[in-house]
Amino acid sequence: MDTIKPLYTTSATAQGGRNGHTQSQDGIVSVDLSVPKAMGGPGKPNTTTPEDLFAAGYAACFGGALDFIAKQQKKNAADATVTCAVSIGPRDGGGFGLAVKMKIEDKSLPQAELSSLVQQAHEQICPYSHATRNNVDVSFEVIGA
Repeated sequence: MDTIKPLYTTSATAQGGRNGHTQSQDGIVSVDLSVPKAMGGPGKPNTTTPEDLFAAGYAACFGGALDFIAKQQKKNAADATVTCAVSIGPRDGGGFGLAVKMKIEDKSLPQAELSSLVQQAHEQICPYSHATRNNVDVSFEVIGA
């Protein structure tokens, strides 16, 4: 396992599990949670799930990684739209697992260039991609010019 030199650390606290509340240490993220009806839960209105939070974080992080790698190659991917869909379900080996489908769209870059940048961002830069590698099935749909 690689070690890191922390540049930034944050924390969040959850109480009540998937039907509770979670909040970041600074209070900026403060949300009520509810298990979706599709998973047998109450699916309360105006609540979120851990998967929503993971999808939002991964999409934002991946967009940053994509722009970082593009800038290194004197290209611009700052306006790319990254949509991250996170699925949860039973694993063959027991317990539950996640699957991720990333959709990256940037019509300002040719398809082949964008595909190459996405691959590099996933393999080299994005910490979420590093964390999920060999643990979570991550697939990509890339839409360029």
